[in-house]
Amino acid sequence: MTDLAARIKAAVRVVPDFPKAGILFQDICPLLADPQLLDDVCTDLAARVREASPRITAIAGLEARGFLLGPLVAVKCGLKFVPVRKQGKLPGKTIAHSYALEYGRDTVEMQEDAVGEGDHVAIIDDLLATGGTLSAAAELVKAAGARPTLALLLVELTDLPGRARQDPSLHVYSIYKV
Repeated sequence: MTDLAARIKAAVRVVPDFPKAGILFQDICPLLADPQLLDDVCTDLAARVREASPRITAIAGLEARGFLLGPLVAVKCGLKFVPVRKQGKLPGKTIAHSYALEYGRDTVEMQEDAVGEGDHVAIIDDLLATGGTLSAAAELVKAAGARPTLALLLVELTDLPGRARQDPSLHVYSIYKV
């Protein structure tokens, strides 16, 4: 385990039975409250974006915690940020994708002109569990004509099939594996 992964492990608070019984919620709020750790996390994720081939042209952040990390990484890389939101939260024309998650079903949307042909997109979120949200975001990127190239996660729950559910062309990077 890297030093950064150990620091994330120490900062993440596990909340049992939230939002439903049987779920062990990984709360990143203590990490967000530590400016140095947050900066170190974003610096690490930005380094992965800069190393990616082909070159990343946009960062897509998943609601809600991908919204907290995505813009910070995008600014560090000089890239645009694209929000991927729950259904009905974005103005204008959107594209949508429905998916199963650990405790139900959901739909995410992205503005249809947020990315397009020739864009290579890094998708960022705090957690990879069953992989439904990440897969849905990748499908949105594809539907817009762009290519999902890289997935960036703080925490990956390795006993769940999230990584295996992803398209093999999507490179998945997680800092801390539980």
